[in-house]
Amino acid sequence: MTKIEHIGIAVSNLEKANSIYTKILGLEPYKKEIVDSEGVITSFFQTKNTKIELLQGLDENNAISKFIDKKGEGIHHIAFEVENIEKEIKRLKKLGFKIINETPKKGADNKLICFIHPKSAHHVLIELCQEIK
Repeated sequence: MTKIEHIGIAVSNLEKANSIYTKILGLEPYKKEIVDSEGVITSFFQTKNTKIELLQGLDENNAISKFIDKKGEGIHHIAFEVENIEKEIKRLKKLGFKIINETPKKGADNKLICFIHPKSAHHVLIELCQEIK
C-alpha cells in the first residue's frame, strides 16, 4: 500500500454536501460521477495531498443508503492506493482478512477497487484502489 488514496464520506444530499465542503476546503469538486455498479453518485475534492469522496446513494437499495439508514451520514471508508490489487487481495486473504469482493471491480475515478470487511479491520471499511492503466 502506497498511501491513503481518499476518505469516503456518506451523504444524504450530494449537492448540499458539495456546498459545505466547497466552503470548508475553498475549492470546487473536480469530478462528479455515477457509479452504476455501486448504485451511487460521487464527487471528489482534491487537496494538496488528499482526496475526499462524497457518496450519495441513488436509491435505498445500495450500501451507502443502508449505511446512512443504520449509522447516519459520516465517514464511510478509508481507501488505500495499491500498485497491484490482485496481489494485495491474495496477501491479505493469506493473513486472514475477509475480502468483500475478491474480484476487483471498476469504481469511481478510474480505479479498480475491492473492500476489506469491517469486521476484519476494527469496524472500519477499507477500500483498496488501483489506477486503471
